[in-house]
Amino acid sequence: MLTGQAVALLSLTWSAYQSLAVPRVSECGLSCSQGFTCKSRVNRNIFNSFCQQPPTSMSRSVLEALALSTAMKCSPPDGCALLLRVQASLMPHESLRGLEACSVSLDTQETQCQSVRIRRASRRLQRGQQLQVHFDCFEVGVAQSLYVTLRTVPHFCGIQLDQQYQVEDCSDEDVGGTCRTALVPEAPGGPDYYVRLCLKRFTCEEAGAPVRVTADGVSRRVSLPYSQELPCLCLEAWPATPDAVRIQACPFKDDTETLWDAVYYQPGSQALSWEPPCPVSGHVSLCWRPGPGAPCLELEHSGRPAHGRVRYPLVDAQPQLCLKFSTSLGVRLRCPFQQLGFPAWKMTVQPAPAPGRLRVAFFSPSPARFQVCLCHQGGTWPSACRRVLQATAIPAASGDPTEEPVAAFVDIPEDEACAPGTCIQVRRTDAHFSAPQQLCDLPCAATQGTAA
Repeated sequence: MLTGQAVALLSLTWSAYQSLAVPRVSECGLSCSQGFTCKSRVNRNIFNSFCQQPPTSMSRSVLEALALSTAMKCSPPDGCALLLRVQASLMPHESLRGLEACSVSLDTQETQCQSVRIRRASRRLQRGQQLQVHFDCFEVGVAQSLYVTLRTVPHFCGIQLDQQYQVEDCSDEDVGGTCRTALVPEAPGGPDYYVRLCLKRFTCEEAGAPVRVTADGVSRRVSLPYSQELPCLCLEAWPATPDAVRIQACPFKDDTETLWDAVYYQPGSQALSWEPPCPVSGHVSLCWRPGPGAPCLELEHSGRPAHGRVRYPLVDAQPQLCLKFSTSLGVRLRCPFQQLGFPAWKMTVQPAPAPGRLRVAFFSPSPARFQVCLCHQGGTWPSACRRVLQATAIPAASGDPTEEPVAAFVDIPEDEACAPGTCIQVRRTDAHFSAPQQLCDLPCAATQGTAA
């Protein structure tokens, strides 16, 4: 008879990697095609760089190709790490100084950016020759979903390549060697039995093929690979007899923090989603924090039942925006854009051309529409807002191409904006879900201020 001991004990280990198809690299680094001299630079935040208009002589297809693949770097006895390899090709242009590649994890929003600068002398010598660049040092995880962006240096508006990439999971014969494994201890004597990993939902859904453990086997220890510790990940075992009773053990059932980390953002579609890997019952909403220590205020029409996947289209990615989970496990907040500090846009306040007015200007890497409110800063949130102004959009092609592109502006009478306790509150109107940005205590004596 199968004993409970055979399923009650799980231990974790990191297996050694045996190379098959995923290539190994001894060192990670940067390389350029022959004849070009390149220099690597690290840039950790592409989202804070705003584009400029490309010169008329530059083709929109100057970036020709983007190819992604997985590699592995092993350093005994530390084990092996997975790397994303980014290969790009482009046709050099006199105004193009280099390339920047960024990888964004769609679940954690962690961003890794690397840039390469091409020396001017080599650009001139290799005029008309295709340049190929290989980036090899993006560290990634098993089964990770990535969004990779390739842009020019400087960043020219409308010239970029984007691609989504899925790192191989534990079912891949190569990558499986880097996965965690559950070890089922030996159970001396007794009949043959089956053991498998499963995800406990309405039923225990298979998370790996069952393994039969035979009584006459040399060893009855079984290793079952898995990629993530989840509260619904269980080990199930049953005797190899008809209609046998199954026994389950779920060693990570109290480790619920992983449920709230399953937040994904798609920069291309601006969609924010929560995809819990285990069943959760409750309520999900978007909220925003107006300031340090302030409560998170729920955005209108953002409440959703926490039953499976929750998706919000056209979300304005601002550091103040959070996801709020209210479930039987308590209330949790996740603010996916907070640590990165990546504003989708920023605003400045300067004197307007007309006397007695302030100009609020909005800078955005893509077309956007804004609404401006004049509010009174009281002791409670939200502030009381009394006047609504629509910002005037500016065509993308206008202005000095060497300057940051102004997306819109609005002029406000100085006597209204500079009244005591007055704040300027702004939100995007072309996004379905936008957290307000607020600028208070304007330095009206100097008549300038900035917020992002």
